[in-house]
Amino acid sequence: MAAAIKFVLSNFTLTCFVFGLVAAAIALAAQRSPRAQGAVVEALLAWFLFFSIGVSLFYNFVMHVFFGKMTASFIGWADSPFQAEVGYASLGFAVVGFMAFAGSRGLRIAAIVGPACFLWGAAVGHVIAMVRDHNFAPGNAGVVFWTDIFIPVFGLVLLALSRDGHGRTARAA
Repeated sequence: MAAAIKFVLSNFTLTCFVFGLVAAAIALAAQRSPRAQGAVVEALLAWFLFFSIGVSLFYNFVMHVFFGKMTASFIGWADSPFQAEVGYASLGFAVVGFMAFAGSRGLRIAAIVGPACFLWGAAVGHVIAMVRDHNFAPGNAGVVFWTDIFIPVFGLVLLALSRDGHGRTARAA
């Protein structure tokens, strides 16, 4: 059991992604059939924003700000005051993610594009650390590295799918 808890907490980006999928499935199961066109995409997008952006980046804030030494060790870094800056940036993105859960299209775009830049930049940093420093610590070259790449891709795909042929969000249609 301890190993499972460690895996879930150490791979929080994957955990939050899975929680978002489960929450979307529950929300869809609770809807009456037939579902409105775009209901699946809307549920996936809303819960993706809540969990993969909001909860995940809030967790990142907590870990970098309050457990910086442990987090640095997990990533293979030396502890640094810049961890707090990463944490506070994560907090800002988390707040926007929570607001975008039921927010406007513009807010949802911002909630995905901002973290995409942050996460893709982090992925580049991970690659540099792998190549230059041979840093293959789990927090640098493990699940977090891959979710830094693919979570933004998934969010951008959901944004693209959430538009109908008239340029409106599927929810507003």
